[in-house]
Amino acid sequence: MMWLLSIAALAALAFFSLSSSTVMAASTSFRMVTWNLRFDSMPNNITVQQSLDALPDPMVQPAFLNLTDEQPWSTRRIKVAQRLLSENIVLAGFQEALVRQVTDLAELLGSDFGWVGVGRDDGVAAGEFSPIFYKKSVFELLSNDTFWLSNTPFVAGSKFPGAGSVRIATATHFRVKATGKTFAYINTHLDDQSDDQRRLGASLILWRAHFEAAQAGGHSTVLITGDFNSGEAGDDSGAYTIITGQIAPVAINATFEERFPVPDGALPGFKALDLREQVPRFNVSGNWATFTGFNDPDDTSDFQRIDFVFGGSNGGWTGHAITVESTLTDDGVIASDHRPVFGDISL
Repeated sequence: MMWLLSIAALAALAFFSLSSSTVMAASTSFRMVTWNLRFDSMPNNITVQQSLDALPDPMVQPAFLNLTDEQPWSTRRIKVAQRLLSENIVLAGFQEALVRQVTDLAELLGSDFGWVGVGRDDGVAAGEFSPIFYKKSVFELLSNDTFWLSNTPFVAGSKFPGAGSVRIATATHFRVKATGKTFAYINTHLDDQSDDQRRLGASLILWRAHFEAAQAGGHSTVLITGDFNSGEAGDDSGAYTIITGQIAPVAINATFEERFPVPDGALPGFKALDLREQVPRFNVSGNWATFTGFNDPDDTSDFQRIDFVFGGSNGGWTGHAITVESTLTDDGVIASDHRPVFGDISL
């Protein structure tokens, strides 16, 4: 009798172990980030290796807050890469990155990171990128494309009338190697001057996200990140309130709708969910502002929350934590005028 009980117990244990491993394999948790890097406004000819060679002796105390205001990218890039690697990110959306900044980060982050993106001015390398970086050991890149946030979204370099700059969105599809789970990820940077551009940009991205979510019978996971230059309230909140479904989108290009058709009745009320609202309150970092400028740490006059991590309302993802990190180090260097926004997510 004891022998039979032992066999039954072993069978139950094997079943439990199999069930547990199946559940664990069904989801993958990871950390992602969105970060406006501040474009390379003070270019020089200093190489990445020269910046590495110039790193100070780690055992010598720095002159606290000795450096003030914006520093060259050749100084800031080290701080950016150090922060990213220390946070163990596997997926990243950046904004304002010129081609030098993209290639510098590719070098500093190492060969396990791949990236996609184009310069917004010509669809190749001119102007700022909104690139997506991904860890190749975790994700397989399935496809990527770029669309312009204008009235002619498939015309490279096209600009919305009255916008301060050409604006783009980078769209990707990934497969999680450990589970086979696929998802879409869109990264963007909306205009800093035109609220009409921001509203159009948010409407185009929401339509594209709705199209992606409607795949596989409405069960496709969609993630969105970016600098929206739009808060959640106030005069500049149009883009945020559109993408989160609080107000109706504006009219968009008919060709765009045709290329990315959303079937009638597919996922009615689809919208993007702000990660900050989706995680347990204890797991929301104390920092609110994502834009701080390069000002004195005591000057909060420019502080704003305009950088976001969103997930599609159709689900397929779970938010666990969101962290907005300061980038000020003891020597006074602020890595960017924006803080990185880290999201802990499982698919």
